[in-house]
Amino acid sequence: MLAKRILPCLDVNAGRVVKGVNFTNLKDAGDPVELAKLYNDAGADELVFLDITATHEARDTIIDVVYRTAEQVFIPLTVGGGIKTLENVKDLLRAGADKISVNSTAVRNPDFINKASERFGSQCIVVAIDARRREDANNPGWDVYVRGGRENTGIDAVAWAKEVTERGAGELLITSMDADGTQAGYDLKLTKTIAEMVEIPVIASGGAGNCHHIYQALTEGKAEAALLASLLHYGQLTVEEIKKYLSSHQVPVKN
Repeated sequence: MLAKRILPCLDVNAGRVVKGVNFTNLKDAGDPVELAKLYNDAGADELVFLDITATHEARDTIIDVVYRTAEQVFIPLTVGGGIKTLENVKDLLRAGADKISVNSTAVRNPDFINKASERFGSQCIVVAIDARRREDANNPGWDVYVRGGRENTGIDAVAWAKEVTERGAGELLITSMDADGTQAGYDLKLTKTIAEMVEIPVIASGGAGNCHHIYQALTEGKAEAALLASLLHYGQLTVEEIKKYLSSHQVPVKN
């Protein structure tokens, strides 16, 4: 079994890291550059930087913040938010990103995934899927949301995960909007269903409240990596504590 990864997530709004519950009620959680350095030094495996209002505000990702963040970290950096063109991808990679994450653009223009993976390599193309469970008992499953969780596309999340994989995505970032920020645990069924459908790594996101939740996502949920925000930002757990717990429960992690 490959070593599982722990990925702190910096949700950035107006140049500050924020965290909310179910994509709303955002609260300040600190400076992205300072937090990036903190997590780099703490032993995080990778870092995810998401400019969460860029698409909604119809602007590009904050390149200068990405550049300053990249200067502070020596672990892989994934950047997402507001990416609309191949030129945007090139600019972010030049600013220090190792991977880019797309959500809304991928949904509106699926061919973008093919073109980006062909030009830059699938290893640096992460497709983020924000999924919410459907309330229709006759049609169970999850719908894909875009524009920072504001718009339901009506697209089935599992079918979409399979399509973007075939189009060249190198990794999937699956966020449960139902679980996001609740600290009640990941949506294991969502993560597992998608992970068993594709042959690329799946990152579980949304709902971590303790080490056991992370363990569940990486075992029962079949995820290759766990994304964390509130737990780390507010000092409830450290990367070291999480890795010690996982290691003691026979889940391989990088030291």
